Amino acid sequence: MVSIFAAALILLMLLYGGYSLWDTAMVFRGAFLDSDLLQFKPAAGDPDDNPTLQELQAINPDVCGWLTIDDTHIDYPVVIGETDMEYVNKDVYGDFSLSGSIFLDSDSARDISDAYTLVYGHHMDNGGMFGDVVEFVNTDYFESHPTGTLYLPDATYSIEIFACVQVDAFDSMIYDPTAQDGDVSELLNYVDEIAVQSRYIGVTPQDKVIGLSTCAEAETNGRVVIFGRLDRMS
Repeated sequence: MVSIFAAALILLMLLYGGYSLWDTAMVFRGAFLDSDLLQFKPAAGDPDDNPTLQELQAINPDVCGWLTIDDTHIDYPVVIGETDMEYVNKDVYGDFSLSGSIFLDSDSARDISDAYTLVYGHHMDNGGMFGDVVEFVNTDYFESHPTGTLYLPDATYSIEIFACVQVDAFDSMIYDPTAQDGDVSELLNYVDEIAVQSRYIGVTPQDKVIGLSTCAEAETNGRVVIFGRLDRMS
C-alpha cells in the first residue's frame, strides 16, 4: 500500500509539473500577437490608407491605437478601459488572458489630446507585452532603441524616447496623468532629476509626452517607465 501511495503521489506531482509547464507556455505564448491580430496593424503613411485599425475597433470599441517601439517586441494594439484594472487580465478581444493588454491609463484621453499620456503593460519574462521596457535601464539598450510610432484612427505620431526612470507604483507625479496643468514642465523637471538613462532631444513643456510603464523585476511595487516625445506625422 505504501508503494502504491508513493507511486500515485509521484504520478500526481509529474502531472502537476507538466500542467504548470504547459500553463506557463500558454501565458508566454499569449503575450505575443498571432497573425490574425497582426493583420490589423496600421501601415505607415496616410491614416486614410490604414482601414485595419477601424476594423479592429469594430470588434472592440475600446481599441484606441497601435503602439510600436522599433526593434523591440513592443508592437501591440492599445485599448482603454473604464478603470485601470479592466485590461490587466483581458486581451484585446475582451477575453480572459493572464498577459492582459497594452492599455491607456483610464484618466488619459483616448485621442492623445493630453499633454501627458500614460500606457501600461505587463512585464513578461520572455520579452512579451512591456517586458522590453525594463531593458531600457541598460545604457546600450537605451541608446540603440530611440524611436517608435503611435498610430491612431485619424493620426500618426512618431515617438522619440528621451528618458528611463525607476520609481514606486505610488509615485503621483508619474502615475497621475491629470496632474499636468496644461503642459509637462513639472514632469520634465522631475524625470530629469531621477532618470537612470536620458538623452537630450530638446523636449519643451509644450510638447506631448508619452510614458510606458511596467513592473520592475525585483521589487513588488517597483516600476520602470520610459518617456518619449510625441510628434504628429500625419
